[in-house]
Amino acid sequence: MPRTLITGGAGFLGSHLCDRFIAEGHEVVCMDNFITGSPDNVAHLVGHERFDLVRHDVSNYVYVAGDLDYILHFASPASPIDYLKLPIQTLKVGALGTHNLLGLAKAKGARFLLASTSEVYGDPEVHPQQETYWGNVNPVGFRGVYDEAKRFAEAITMAYHRYHGVETRIVRIFNTYGPRMRLDDGRALPAFMGQALRGEPITVFGDGSQTRSFQYVDDLMEGIYRLLMSDETEPVNIGNPDELSIKAFAEEVVALTGSSSTITYQPLPADDPQVRQPDITKAREVLGWSPQVDRAEGLRRTLDYFREAVAEQATA
Repeated sequence: MPRTLITGGAGFLGSHLCDRFIAEGHEVVCMDNFITGSPDNVAHLVGHERFDLVRHDVSNYVYVAGDLDYILHFASPASPIDYLKLPIQTLKVGALGTHNLLGLAKAKGARFLLASTSEVYGDPEVHPQQETYWGNVNPVGFRGVYDEAKRFAEAITMAYHRYHGVETRIVRIFNTYGPRMRLDDGRALPAFMGQALRGEPITVFGDGSQTRSFQYVDDLMEGIYRLLMSDETEPVNIGNPDELSIKAFAEEVVALTGSSSTITYQPLPADDPQVRQPDITKAREVLGWSPQVDRAEGLRRTLDYFREAVAEQATA
């Protein structure tokens, strides 16, 4: 039975990873300090014979007794509202946390997968973004705490692979949505869903012409699993190349929810990317992966979760 450590395992993506690896027959050690994750996301797994929940900050020394076959490093604030509020913690988990977990992978002989991000491309001057593009990042801007933390994490991951021979994988994740996103995490979908379901004006930053490419969480889980089990050691984009403007996305959410919400506009935050679209040629060729859930279907699957979350928030 393979044994897998998932850091940030109580977060949005980490909790879905825990589900996937339990389903694949792994014993899962879920590690989280609950700064942005929630025990509620994995409550349904507590008591499972192959699931262990550990509270720990991976920026500090990480000890796990027994064998480990795989380590998936997903611990990090991941939305602008979080990493702007927690800039030091974001940098530490990207630098110290990645270092600690690579050391653990080396000691255990485990395969290590880093959750990187499309944010390593910054406000891209190449469109769509291929893995060979080095990015356009402002290292001293407000978003730099996240962007540069992930860029450093990629660099040290490759260093451990080349110098120490650690088996490593790097996934560059593009905008992902689905159940277990926090209503208040500041990203477009939960913000739009919450506002639409409450009948409040939808807040769009800038003129709404900036673009994003949204993928449903199940597609991401499949891509990550395939990458982990592959022989590919260079970064791989996992995202849905179906690009649309933020304004159009807001309009889709309003239509889906049947809301009477109108759209209002606020100034665009500094260094906010104008375009974002993955080139997934490598994922198609190397992993045989492409997204299977179109946006309309994914949003329908997500709507009930947000209805319940908004109702709980109103009750509280």
